[in-house]
Amino acid sequence: MNAELFVDVAPDHLSMALLEDKRLVELRKEKSNVQFAVGDIYLGRVKKIMPGLNAAFIDVGYEKDAFLHYLDLGPQFRSLQKFLNIASNKKGVVALHKLKPEPDINKNGTIPEVLTAGQNVLVQVAKEPISTKGPRLTSELSIAGRNLVLLPFSDKVSVSQKISSAEERSRLKRLVTSIKPKNYGVIIRTVAEGKQAAELDKELRTLVKRWEENTAKIKDVKAPGLVVGEIGRTSALLRDILNPTFNSIFVNNEEVCSEIKDYVGLIAPDRQKIVKHYKGGAPIFDQFQIHRQIKALFGTTVSFKSGAYLIIEHTEALHVIDVNSGNRSKSASNQENNALEVNLAAADEIARQLRLRDMGGIIVVDFIDMQNNENRQKVFEKMKQAMASDRTKHNILPLSKFGLMQITRQRVRPEMHIQTTESCPTCNGTGTIQPAIFWPKVLEDAVKKAVQALKMKKLILKVHPIVYAYLKKGFPSKVLRWKFKYTHGLKVMPSDSLGFLEFKIVDNEDNEVDLS
Repeated sequence: MNAELFVDVAPDHLSMALLEDKRLVELRKEKSNVQFAVGDIYLGRVKKIMPGLNAAFIDVGYEKDAFLHYLDLGPQFRSLQKFLNIASNKKGVVALHKLKPEPDINKNGTIPEVLTAGQNVLVQVAKEPISTKGPRLTSELSIAGRNLVLLPFSDKVSVSQKISSAEERSRLKRLVTSIKPKNYGVIIRTVAEGKQAAELDKELRTLVKRWEENTAKIKDVKAPGLVVGEIGRTSALLRDILNPTFNSIFVNNEEVCSEIKDYVGLIAPDRQKIVKHYKGGAPIFDQFQIHRQIKALFGTTVSFKSGAYLIIEHTEALHVIDVNSGNRSKSASNQENNALEVNLAAADEIARQLRLRDMGGIIVVDFIDMQNNENRQKVFEKMKQAMASDRTKHNILPLSKFGLMQITRQRVRPEMHIQTTESCPTCNGTGTIQPAIFWPKVLEDAVKKAVQALKMKKLILKVHPIVYAYLKKGFPSKVLRWKFKYTHGLKVMPSDSLGFLEFKIVDNEDNEVDLS
């Protein structure tokens, strides 16, 4: 499998697209000033105790109070509070390995036994704010690395179940147990398989140092406030997905490219050369046909094989996916085989869609009816195989007698929604447009205004590729005439994401210019 990551850095957001064998499988779009990301650790303040829910609402600075359930406090909650009290009154590092642990809390206890309104607590974001809900929190803190996950206040060492070799699991557990400091637990991740002591020891020390350096600042943090921020979203994604199949990471921003190159050099020094700075003229997602795939894959209807298609609907409670055979052959003699073939192909596309849209919660799939129990089992096995590469926790149930499959998939951030239908940018939905013969004049007036009224010496005019071809046609072309007439700093660029008679003027930082 050939995996490529494309990073599009814009002034107000950052988009990341992961392609496997040229097929889009993951898409992330984050605002530049995103807060309350999964993994962030906050010093919060208890706002309200809810005995009926056995939970508390915590103020972490979000517009809605975050939710912390008693079961998410963790057994070592009293040790955590003891550490917080010391760190809040002491400047510098509090050595966790020298701290005497407090007794574990009662796993069947109630929230008023351990929390009171107004109390400060250390909490970590387990789920980002979704819809009308605030963040979901936990007090079982963790610091994730490439091979290891550090668990302060725990002493347990556990190994990923995906490492199948009992001998390797035993080796890793013995190794990490011998090097970890007291009062720290560790989860050994799947990618640690085969790693040597020196590499794991170096990462463990780095994670401990990160914990100590950030918690040393607690004295200066006023609740609610951020204590430990998750690493950059691009680096966090790389930490989880980077593997030997990666052959390219393209970034259109030099600063972010340098940051990613440094991070890849840290976790996989021999892979640093795969990070490349994209300097092309066209937008990076247009150049590599990613926008085209996004428009095709995020609609309500998604085609996948020989006319077959999925219909994907979202409700507040669950997601529903209907599998349709479309215009395929449906003759009685091979109806069962047709149904099996379509369902098997649909399983691959459904697994891709769940990952791509980051759909979470309950998903119900209505496959085409099959009479043969053996064929139903084949579809079930195919779905498990197709979702094996999905890093998000999930559970799949066999098909019911009605041909329905139920899937649960952990939801930790809002689902990805992209509008694939557009109002006509040419007529703005009115159904009428100005005569096309006047369009070059409209573009020239926009360039003239940008140069003369806004005093722009350098500007980029983005237009539809057909309009771009028209403006560059002949000698001297219209573009060349405008350069001599207004400014040599004018550059015209085609963009697939624009409508036929739509245009944008941007500066060299890709900030759109307001010509109103």
